[in-house]
Amino acid sequence: MAQYIYGKNVVKQRILNHKKIHQLLLSKTHPAKEFIELAKEARIPIRYCDDKELSKYEGNHQGVIAEIDDYKTYTLEEVLNTLSDDATIVLLDGLEDPHNLGAILRTADAGKVDAIVIPKHGSVQLNGTVAKVSTGAIETVKTISVTNMTQTIETLKKHKFWVYGSEFAENAVDYRSIKYQGRVALVIGSEGRGISRLVSKNCDQIIKIPMYGEINSLNASVSAALLIYEVLNQRNPFK
Repeated sequence: MAQYIYGKNVVKQRILNHKKIHQLLLSKTHPAKEFIELAKEARIPIRYCDDKELSKYEGNHQGVIAEIDDYKTYTLEEVLNTLSDDATIVLLDGLEDPHNLGAILRTADAGKVDAIVIPKHGSVQLNGTVAKVSTGAIETVKTISVTNMTQTIETLKKHKFWVYGSEFAENAVDYRSIKYQGRVALVIGSEGRGISRLVSKNCDQIIKIPMYGEINSLNASVSAALLIYEVLNQRNPFK
């Protein structure tokens, strides 16, 4: 099944990374000269489209769209065999906003996260919007697709992961008070509901980000960024 990525930065990054592109769709009225040259060098077919045809595609395409294969996802088993003793994985429990997923992938790439885990059902999947927001991180961070998040947590524990669930709950401790050692799994909940009851129950430790204002929650991608960089900062302290 074909997918489409759009926007100059995302498409250019894919071309420069020598990733497979079936064809480029460029604006007939204002063709991007840079992409004509890039396509010729990479031997990528070009199809020129009028603005009406391009408008059928979602988002701000900037007159540049690439047709690619479906986004690759991995099984948990495929990734587990490649991980180090201090690996970091982020589990997204029911995330629904593609912009949040794209932003988390981008942070994961910068923050040395080994993989992202998303459920196959009841969650946003990899798509063009995620790709655009991730600015290429959709290609660099492994995304694991699972059928059951609770079973996934159990498997991670068997492989020596300590699982931290981010939730503003009575039993939660400040995320800054934890020493993140060995293999770490961070669980981020959905935008509206947070972490599901069963997932929360199976976490080793519930952690919270302190809130001092009138609002009692942060955007999921912001929460993920804070936790990812706390782990990174502890393992790579400023010198």
